[in-house]
Amino acid sequence: MPATLETLAQLTRRLTRGALLISAAGLVIMSLIICWQVFGRYVLNDSPAWSEPVALLLMLYYIMLAAAVGVYEGFHLGLRIIIDNMPVRPQRWLSMINDCLVGLFGMLMMVHGLRLAEFTVDHAIPTLGISRSIAYWPFAAAGLLILIFSIERLLITLTTATTDEAQ
Repeated sequence: MPATLETLAQLTRRLTRGALLISAAGLVIMSLIICWQVFGRYVLNDSPAWSEPVALLLMLYYIMLAAAVGVYEGFHLGLRIIIDNMPVRPQRWLSMINDCLVGLFGMLMMVHGLRLAEFTVDHAIPTLGISRSIAYWPFAAAGLLILIFSIERLLITLTTATTDEAQ
C-alpha cells in the first residue's frame, strides 16, 4: 500500500474510533437522561422539560456518526449481492461506481446539512434556548466522514486493481 494511502488509512481509523466513542458516549448519556426523565415523571411527578429535546439531539449525533462508520466498515447500502456474484473485473468497476455514489451522497449530506444549519441558526429550540442549527450539524459531520471513507475505499479499490493488473 502506498505511503499516502497508509496515512489516509491511519487518519480514517482515528476518525472512526473517535466517531464510535462519541456515538457510544451519546447513547449512554441519552439513556441516563431518559432514566432521569422517567424518574422525574413517575417518582417526582415533575418531568424536566429539557430532557426530551436533549435526548433527541444526542440521538441525532450518535446515529449519524454511527452511520458514517458503517460506510467505513462496508455496512452501507449497496448492491453487494449483485457485485459479489460477478466476475472480478466488473466487480471492481461496480465497487468503484458504488463508492462514488456513496461519496456523492456524503458530499450532498454535508453541503445540505451545512445549508440547513445556516438557515436555522436564528431559530431557537424553545425548551433549551439554543439554536436549532445544532440539530443539523450531525448531518454535515456524517456527510464529511462518509465522503472521506468513500474516497478511501475508492482509492483502495483503484490501487489493488492496478497492483493486480501489474502482476
